[in-house]
Amino acid sequence: MSVKLAGDLQSGNVVIVEGNPLVVLKAQYNKSGRNAAVVKLRMKNLLTGRVSETVVKADEKMEQIILDKKECTYSYSAPPVHVFVDGDYNQYEIDAETMADVEKYLMPEMTDVVEVTFYESKPISVVFPKVIIREVEYTEPVTRGDTSGKITKAAVLKHSKYELQVSAFVEIGDKIEIDTETGEFRRRC
Repeated sequence: MSVKLAGDLQSGNVVIVEGNPLVVLKAQYNKSGRNAAVVKLRMKNLLTGRVSETVVKADEKMEQIILDKKECTYSYSAPPVHVFVDGDYNQYEIDAETMADVEKYLMPEMTDVVEVTFYESKPISVVFPKVIIREVEYTEPVTRGDTSGKITKAAVLKHSKYELQVSAFVEIGDKIEIDTETGEFRRRC
């Protein structure tokens, strides 16, 4: 652990607040007039997934920690956990509840390499690559004559039943690229 001033925090830093590891999602420095400089922090609790905002003085000292990370692949689901395997065939169980926002990208025999983050030797989160490729299981056909502007329609991904908006030219069985940070369609493969 090291100590860092709140004014020096950046997105992605992990700090300990009241015994909980919090990742900084956004740090906004503000100095106005005679008032002391403050930093508005938007942080996510890595154990519960809860997002919170707080304002602290820029010269406040915070404990920063560096978390262990390993590249793993998805193995299988054993509710209420998902099991990931690293290159040495060590298995790590992660609660489905803590990865609710990325669970929609899981699928059997998935080849994507994910990054599993550990806190005190316990796996706490999974980060997918920025771009993943998934197959469209169902989407409506294009409506004839609907050619004005950027036309999108709903599509359902194979295995996950996750629904997202795709371009009008995407059809059933097409493979598409998805931005995992925004959850949006990027392009057809």
